[in-house]
Amino acid sequence: MLDIKLISDDPQYVKEALAKKGCEVDFTELLSWVAERKKLLQEVEQDKAQRNKVSAEIPKLKKQGLPVDDIFAKMRALGDAITEKDAKVNEVNDKIFNFIAKLPNIPDDDLLPGEKENNQVVKVFGTKPEFSFEAKNHVDLCTDLKLIDYERGVKLSGGGYWLYRGDGARLEWALLNFFISEHLKDGYTFILPPHMLGYNCGFGAGQFPKFADEVYWVEDADADDKKKQRFMLPTAETALVNMYAGEIIDESKLPMKFFAYTPCYRKEAGSYRAEERGMIRGHQFNKVEMVQYAHPDHSKEAFEELVNKACSLMEKLGLHFRLSKLAAGDCSASMARTYDIEVWIPSMGIYKEVSSVSNANDYQARRNNTRYKGADKKTGYVHTLNGSGLATSRVFPALIEQYQNADGSVTIPEVLRPFMGGQELLK
Repeated sequence: MLDIKLISDDPQYVKEALAKKGCEVDFTELLSWVAERKKLLQEVEQDKAQRNKVSAEIPKLKKQGLPVDDIFAKMRALGDAITEKDAKVNEVNDKIFNFIAKLPNIPDDDLLPGEKENNQVVKVFGTKPEFSFEAKNHVDLCTDLKLIDYERGVKLSGGGYWLYRGDGARLEWALLNFFISEHLKDGYTFILPPHMLGYNCGFGAGQFPKFADEVYWVEDADADDKKKQRFMLPTAETALVNMYAGEIIDESKLPMKFFAYTPCYRKEAGSYRAEERGMIRGHQFNKVEMVQYAHPDHSKEAFEELVNKACSLMEKLGLHFRLSKLAAGDCSASMARTYDIEVWIPSMGIYKEVSSVSNANDYQARRNNTRYKGADKKTGYVHTLNGSGLATSRVFPALIEQYQNADGSVTIPEVLRPFMGGQELLK
């Protein structure tokens, strides 16, 4: 949620900033509602003050034996006017709220405008693997090694689903355990949240109302609208950034650092392009997600920490990847800045995102009313940040392809071997 004061004080700045994200907005109507609300509130306060003043005089008049019927009639009329104006204030508040709720976050000033064409590669780790043999794609490798059962995944749930089996299930679990162990070492608190969330969580994370049709809703016969229904979380971020909604956190507790493991449920999966077979896109995939609640003064430090943590996981796995700073228009609606970690998929000849690290600044905190209180007793909105650490559905195929051998086996990265009982090869 954007700050209405910022829009009122400098609408041109906000308009130009949102244009970098491709959002063209006219604040004329919004500002007229703000002015109308201000006028109504002033009138209501004046009417209430008048009512209180006259009410205080009525006992004196009665004591003096003076008639008060006309005064009571005027007070009833004044009360009716106050009720009517209060209703108008609520109506205008709803208009203002609904307008602002649909606006995306303001991108940080250093971001380039536009979309993918203006993304900037800021780091490259390792080199593209070269093979002295005819390399296979991950679908064939996973099928030959009996790691993934694509056919039975489709049989169970349709396109965009798969089954891990045998060493494939063990490798997936090893990846998740490796990520978890690294976050625990760094002092992050482990969370296992519910997989079904209320509408308020989607709104608080900035995903609703705009993207309400992109999640899987759990039908509830007793709920007459979506705001009373639950949905399957698309990412653990949606839960984690709402844990302290409506609360005031003592400043001394910041930063608060969490991570969660969950499956993620995505309705938008599946471009059905030939190169995106297998696990590259799916309706359900596993992810470990990091979230920080930070003081605004230390928000940039928190962002750098999350970027470095995600990169460290990839480096320890020994996978070739690049780190890209996204242009304003390629950041999601609720984020002020995002860096993507993109792993190299040899068979596809392209990089694919395995982690997005983002800073929402105070956008999410304003939506779910998460604040902090300083030593001076003043309150402010926290900054929320998130980063995948990591999603496995692209790490897994990248690992299989980058670590493949001439005999069709796959070498298991050293950091995963303790979680695989010391096993060194998939064969």
